[in-house]
Order: sequence, then structure tokens, then C-alpha cells
Amino acid sequence: MGKKKNQSLKFVVLFTTILFLFNSSKTLAHSNDLHHGVQPLSKIDILSTTLALHNKASIQVSPTLLGLKIEDTEWVTVELRSPRPYSDDWIGIFSPAKFNASTNCEEVGNSRVLKPFICTAPIKYQYANYSNPDYQKTGKSTLKFQMINQRSDFSFALFSGGLSTPKLIAVSNTISFANPKAPVYPRLALADTWDVMTVTWTSGYDIDEAVPFVEWGLPGADTMRSPAGTLTFTRNQMCAAPARTVGWRDPGFIHTSFLKDLWRNTKYSYRMGHLLSNGSYIWSKKYQFKSPPYPGQSSLQRVIIFGDMGKAERDGSNEYADYQPGSLNTTDQLVNDIDNIDAVFLIGDMPYANGYISQWDQYTAQVEPIASVVPFMVASGNHERDSPNSGSFYQTDDSGGECGVPAETEFYVPAKNRAKFWYSADYGMFHFCIADTEHDWRAGTEQFKFLEECLASANRHKQPWLIFAGHRPLGYSSNAWYGMEGSFEEPMGRDDLQKLWQKYKVDMAFWGHVHSYERTCPIYQNQCVNDEKSHYSGVVNGTIHVVAGGGGSHLSKFSPLKTVWSLYQDYDFGFVKLTAFNHSSLLFEYKKSNDGKVYDSFTISRDYRDVLACVHDGCEPYTSAT
Repeated sequence: MGKKKNQSLKFVVLFTTILFLFNSSKTLAHSNDLHHGVQPLSKIDILSTTLALHNKASIQVSPTLLGLKIEDTEWVTVELRSPRPYSDDWIGIFSPAKFNASTNCEEVGNSRVLKPFICTAPIKYQYANYSNPDYQKTGKSTLKFQMINQRSDFSFALFSGGLSTPKLIAVSNTISFANPKAPVYPRLALADTWDVMTVTWTSGYDIDEAVPFVEWGLPGADTMRSPAGTLTFTRNQMCAAPARTVGWRDPGFIHTSFLKDLWRNTKYSYRMGHLLSNGSYIWSKKYQFKSPPYPGQSSLQRVIIFGDMGKAERDGSNEYADYQPGSLNTTDQLVNDIDNIDAVFLIGDMPYANGYISQWDQYTAQVEPIASVVPFMVASGNHERDSPNSGSFYQTDDSGGECGVPAETEFYVPAKNRAKFWYSADYGMFHFCIADTEHDWRAGTEQFKFLEECLASANRHKQPWLIFAGHRPLGYSSNAWYGMEGSFEEPMGRDDLQKLWQKYKVDMAFWGHVHSYERTCPIYQNQCVNDEKSHYSGVVNGTIHVVAGGGGSHLSKFSPLKTVWSLYQDYDFGFVKLTAFNHSSLLFEYKKSNDGKVYDSFTISRDYRDVLACVHDGCEPYTSAT
């Protein structure tokens, strides 16, 4: 018996050790997954570049002048020849065009005189054989690239040696937009009050060169002008590499204007302008938006919610950008349905720039057809904020040294302090409380106090639909690493917050970070409080948790461990659409990004008294006095 006991004990110890190692590897894999490889430009060891110019190699780009009709996006053709073609030859696009101006690269911490030859990463790249499989035989290839206006000129360079040991073989002619400083890529956002719309855009004009403003009004009527504030950020404000080193690129100037005293549910046209010192004007394209409804107004209101979008290149460049394969599908589905959308909430992890600042321009250009038409509200994710010793709650390097600065500058949110990315937002019958999961949210913290005030401020008679949202799942998730850890949530996530969700009867809590879709039952303290799956009515005695992190980045697997509270899971890209018909009726739809069709849905119908009803841990105190 003693021998058998010892064998059993050894087996238990061995099994426990294996399980621990398995869990550790899962966690480490997740950590590596988040920290490394998600930015294709990081694959290039640009500081190892050597000079190997060949007089028989050439690159020619046409057309040389872009944006002659105020376009901010155009396609160019690249013709290249190489006398010694290799399968891993690649083209890098640099901006500014004079990418080898520096000879000592002191700004990246290297004082060598001749090497490295190039001190900054390209803004995008593509393999020379991408559109010509015979390139290695012929030494010739033709590629097409989609260019966006990024405040400077461009040049194209041919490299051999692959991405790890680049050898510069040839440099192209220079191309540019007719006005590289032009105002571009407007991003609308809700403000502190319902009758204000904010417009944020990017340009190359500092305030000593031109005065920024928005010209706007009712279509066909007289216009008015609203001034804009101007912000930017510098290399020294970045917290670490690559944002401070090879990933740095001048972000230009970011302007924000407040269009005030709007009429509710009214269409307005607008365009951004800059008044130059010589009295002339520089104009953007013209756009339109519809003003928000009055808070509590009963009308058709439609909101999109998702996270972890990423960006991708329509020209196929940045080979490793298939890390965000669903990004363009999500973009296109929202653009196609834009007439049936009133606001968008992207709950963290936007472009995954990860310290390569040029990618913020690429991203604002990608979402422009959406963000220029409806309010595009954002939350902070780990890939925007987290950087060691920067004050973030997580000491990881997920932001590539950005530590939140580009996100806080590029997008406006109605937060008292945009470095603390928590805020409230109203849209008609919806009241949103947006958390910043990259800062401490626990009881007693500044954020916890705000979140309670935000939830308590919802007048459920006027705004029956109370939505909580943040990036990391602080509620419930069956994702593989959460499941294997046995937490099914971010550690310490719901310890304190579930008391607030229950007390204030939050309808739904939305999360990203996990790149898939999942919906739970109405739940409180790990217990389903309602057996229904497709229609809910009556008292609000639990919160439905939704992971909607399938906006475009690589997908996250589910845990094999099954839970009783998980009603629907989908390992695919998609987004959620909420449609409020009135104060008593709400439609929830989960749509896939590849076809825009509905794959999961439910409805809520209830009266105001159902929100007031007493439930477990959600009762107002009362007295029996008469």
C-alpha cells in the first residue's frame, strides 16, 4: 500500500507540475503574443542596414505628384529592376524622402559614423516578388502601393538580404502630394453635452503658420466658423523604444474644434480650413454628420461596439500585417452600413502601432469614412498605454514606448484628463461609462470613484440603456488563457466592480482584449440569474457580459473548459450593433465582419418600474415609517 501511495503521490506531483508548466506556457504565449510581432515594421532590423548601391538596379515611381484634386489617398506604380534578384528582396517606403540624411544616428542611441546607414523605419514595405513570381528569374517587377497624405514627400528603396540584414541596393525618385500639409482624416467625437460635436483632424500647419478652424452649417444655408485648438507631441514624450528610436516620425499637428449649439438630429455639412498668414485658405474635402439626439429622446438610435481593430494595407504591403486580417472587413462593413449607424465605440487597441508613429496616420486614414460621418469614440487598450515605469497598471511594453501619448492626442474623448482615459458619454437613450483598464480600477481608486459617479448619474427613466465598457475583460471571458488560469476574467477584475454593476443595474458590459466574440447570460457573482437566451424582460437582476474583441486582430482561442454562463461563442471577426427603438425595446446583434450578417441576437423589453425593482444587492434603502 505504501508503495502504491508513493506512486500515486508522484503521479499527482508530476501531473501538477505538467499542469503548472502548461498554464505558464499559456500565459507566456499570451504575453509574447501581445508584446512581440504584432507590428510588421518591427520585423525589419533597419539599424543593420549596409550600403550596397548597384548602378544597374533601379526603381521608378509614378505619378510623381499626387492629390491634384484634394485627394488624400492615391495609388502609385513602382517599376523595379535588379541585376541580382533574390526571393527575399523587398521595397521600403520612406517619408521624409531623404531618409539617409543622418550619418550618426545619435537620436537612436548609436554614435557610429558610417553604420547604420538608415536610422528610421519605413512607413510600409513589400516583397519585390509580391505581384511577380518570376522576379527571381527576370529581375523585374511591378508593384502598386496606396499612398496617403502624411505631411512629407516619399522615396522607395530596394533592399536585398531580407528584413534581418538589409542591404540598400537602389533608391527611387521622390514623389509627393500637391499640398502635403493639407488638413486630412477628420475624427468626430461626442462632447460633454449633447449639443456639441467635436472635430479632430491632422495637418502640417503649426499655429504660427496658419489659423485652424471648421466651417460648418446646414446644407445649402449660410455657414459659420469655429476655431480649433492645436496639439502635437515630440520624441522626448515617448517612453521607450521603438517610439523614441526607429519608430519615431513627426506626427504633425492635431487640431480639435467644438461645433456648438447644434439642433438635435440635424444634418450638418463641414470642412476643415487653415487661414495662412498671406490671407489665403487651405481647405479639406467636404463632409457631413448628423447631430446627436437630446438625452432621453425616444427615437431610433443605433450604436456599434467592438475592440481590437488593428489596421491593414489594401495594397497588400506589410506582409506580416495579416496579423490583423479582419481589420479591412470590419471597416468595409461599417462603411457599407454607415447610413444605419449613429455612433461607434472602439474599446481599445486601435492601430497596434506599437511605437511606429507613422501607423497612426495610416489608421486615421483607414477609419476616415466612418469617423468623419459619426462620432468615433475610443477607449484605451494595452497597445495604446502600457509601458514599463510609465504609471500604467500593467508593467508590460505593449505600446512600444508610446505610453498613451499618441492615442490621447490623435482622438478626442470627453474626459477631464485625457491621460486618464475614463469618461461618460450620452447618446439619446444610452448612457455609457467607459473604463480605462490600463489604470487601477479597484475600490478606493480615483477611477472607481468616477465609475460609480458615472453609473449613478444615469437617469433610467430617460436613459434606460446603461452600458459599461472597457478593454480588458473585468467581467467574464472563456478565453484560453483566462480559462486555463481558472479566473475567466482579468485578475481582480470583477472583485469590486460587480457590486457597482449590480447596484446600478447595468444592462451590458462590453470588453475587448480577447480577439473573439462571446456573450454570457445575465450574471451576478458567477450565477446566471435568468434562463432566457434570446429575449429578456422584467427586472434587471444581472448584467450581460459581452466580449467583442474581434474587430480585426489575430483571433484568440477559447478554453476547452465549459462554463454554465457562456451562451454564445464565435472564433471569428465581428462587431456588435445595439438598436434602441424606444425606452422599452432594445435589439442586440452580433455581426460577422466577412459578410455583415447577424449570427447572434437577443431583445430586451421592459418598463421603467422593472429598473426600479428591488433585486439582490441592488436595493435602495427604505423605511417602514408611515
